[in-house]
Amino acid sequence: MSAQTPPAPASRSAARDRLVTAAAGIFYTDGIHSVGVDRLIAAAGVTKATFYRHFPSKEDLVLAYLRLRDEAIRAEIDRAAAAASDPRGQVASVMEWLAAEVCGPGFRGCPFINAAAEYPEPDHPVRQLVAEHRAWFRETLAGLLRAAGHPAPEAAAASLLLARDGAMVGGYLDGSDARATLLRTADALMAHVGD
Repeated sequence: MSAQTPPAPASRSAARDRLVTAAAGIFYTDGIHSVGVDRLIAAAGVTKATFYRHFPSKEDLVLAYLRLRDEAIRAEIDRAAAAASDPRGQVASVMEWLAAEVCGPGFRGCPFINAAAEYPEPDHPVRQLVAEHRAWFRETLAGLLRAAGHPAPEAAAASLLLARDGAMVGGYLDGSDARATLLRTADALMAHVGD
């Protein structure tokens, strides 16, 4: 395996988009390793030749699925932050969006945590993409916290990421009060900002 995640394919087609969309639903619901290429082909309504023209291997499709999820999460975080006019409100808005994701309809946990569980090798391209997403997310949180005047934005971002991870897993496993706990954790981390 190479040390870098392969770049995203530049060309897009309707068939490729159908494959990625079908894979996103199936992988998220049923897992990655348990799903065969024939099922993905049937769900997307494409031929085997079309599948392999766009994705030389199933793992290439897995990477495309995770890139799609990454893009969607980045867009949602940007929207959530833009919904507030001040930095402290941006942190709260992002955390409220994250909390709303926990235990929503069809919730099956974090797609990145789920993928990491199926790809335990840290140098595998899937794990590298997971690591890139998490690094972006941690830095995004740190940037929001920095702008809000938090005295230790990197440490607080790491704590929020860990709380979010726990809420994602706890919310999926037992439907506990993961949402409320996540928001309480964020409130506690922000309690002395601006004092």
